[in-house]
Amino acid sequence: MPHQTPPTPFTQHLFGPRTPDSVEQMSAFFQQHGIEQVECILPDISGYPRGKLMPAQSFLRGSELRICQAIPMQAVTGDYSYNPVFPDADPDVRMRPDDATLCLAPWASSARAVAIHDCLELNGELCQFAPRSILKRVVASYTELGLMPVVAPEIEFYLTAANADPTQALRAPAVRGGRAEVGQSAFSLNMLNELAPFWDEFRAALKTLGIVADTWLHEVGPSQYEINLLHGDPVVVADQAFLFKYAAKELALKHGLNAVFMAKPIAGASGSSMHLHQSVVDLQGTNIFSQQDGAESAAFQHFIGGLQHYGPELMLMFAPNINSYRRYVSGSQAPVNLQWGYDNRTTGLRIPASPPVSRRVENRVAGADANPYLAIAASLAAGLAGIREQLQPSCPLTSNGYNQSHSLPRNLQDALQLMQRSTHARQAFGDDFVTGYCAVKSLEFESFLSEVSAWERRFLLPQV
Repeated sequence: MPHQTPPTPFTQHLFGPRTPDSVEQMSAFFQQHGIEQVECILPDISGYPRGKLMPAQSFLRGSELRICQAIPMQAVTGDYSYNPVFPDADPDVRMRPDDATLCLAPWASSARAVAIHDCLELNGELCQFAPRSILKRVVASYTELGLMPVVAPEIEFYLTAANADPTQALRAPAVRGGRAEVGQSAFSLNMLNELAPFWDEFRAALKTLGIVADTWLHEVGPSQYEINLLHGDPVVVADQAFLFKYAAKELALKHGLNAVFMAKPIAGASGSSMHLHQSVVDLQGTNIFSQQDGAESAAFQHFIGGLQHYGPELMLMFAPNINSYRRYVSGSQAPVNLQWGYDNRTTGLRIPASPPVSRRVENRVAGADANPYLAIAASLAAGLAGIREQLQPSCPLTSNGYNQSHSLPRNLQDALQLMQRSTHARQAFGDDFVTGYCAVKSLEFESFLSEVSAWERRFLLPQV
C-alpha cells in the first residue's frame, strides 16, 4: 500500500467536471452505446441505492432533479422517523451528479448508464442527512490540516441459493458436483472456480464500472468470498464499494442466487466483515504514520489511540443492524474489543506487516452490512480526533485478543445509547445527522421487538 505520491482515484474516470467539452464527450458516449436513460442514484443510510431514472438527454442538459429530504434516512423497514429533526413538510433536496462516476450500468437489461449523486439542500449546501455528505465532511477536516486519508476496504459476502421464504434459513447453492458446499474451504481455488457463470459476468461488470479488485479469495464459510479493493481517496473508495454491492446483488439474482452482505447470515457459519485499511498522507504524499528513518510516528500512535477511545461511541456506524452483533464471537476472527497488535488478527485493530511507506491501521470492526460511506467516515473521524487530541493507545497486544474483555457494545440498543450521548459524534458528523440517524435506528429496533422469532416458538411454546 505505497504512498510515495498523493493518492489518486484507482478507477479510470470517463469524464471530469462538467464543461461544454465533457458534455460533448458524454453525448458521444451515450450515442455510442445507445443509452436512453441514466440511473441517478444516491446511497441511503443503509448503503442502499435510491434515486430516479432520467432520460439521457435531460441528464446532458443538466435538468434539475429533486428528491424528498427524508429519502436518505429511510429505515430498512421502509418506514420514516417522525423525530422533530426531520421537518414535517418533508422538503425537497437537489440531486447533483458526480460526472466522474458516470458509466454503463452492467446490470440493466437494456443500455443504461448510472451516476452517483450528491444530495444538496435548495440553498446549495450538502444535505446533512446524506451519507456521502458525511464522508465528505470528515475528509474536509483532514484537508484543513493539509492531510489526505487513504483507505482500502476488504469486503466479504455470501452467495446463497434463492430464498423466497424469509422464515427459512439461507443455504449454500448447488455447485458443479451437484452438492452444496459445506464450508471450511478457506483460500480454496477449487471452490473459487465454482459458480463460474456468475463470476464471469460479475468480473466483466466490475471492469465496466471501473472497479479494480486487488485480490479475490474464498473465505471460511460455505460459498463465502472476500474481495479486496485497491486503496484510494475515501469518497472514491466508498463509491466503488457502493457500486460493488449493487452490482453483486443484481447479477446474483440474474443467476438464481443471492449476494448476501448481512454480517451473520447463517447461524454457526463465519460472519462477513468489511475490514478498512487506513493511512494518512501529507500534501507531498508522504505517509505521516512513519518518520524519515522509518520508525513509527507520534501521529500513528495517536490515530490508534483515537480509534480505541472513540470507536465504541461510533459502533452504530460499524454495526448498524440487529444482525450485526451476532458476528462478534470470540475465536471467530471477528473482534470483541479494540485492542491493537502487530499482525494480530485476534484484535480489533491490526497493524499489517509492511515497509514504513505503507504503514497503516486495519480496522476489523465494521461488518459487511455497514454503509461504506458511514463506516469509513466513523473510522477516519476517530483517528483524526486521536491525532488532534494526541491520544495515547494501550500497549500493543502480542497474545490472544479474545482473552481480553469484550469491550465493544453487545447489541444495537447499547450502541444506540452510546452514539446518542457522544459529543464526539455530534462534532464530527453534525448534531442533526446523529439525532436523525439514531432516530431511524430506534425505529428499526422497535420494529424488531414487535417480531416473534422462531427461537421463541421453538422453546417457549411447549414449556411456558
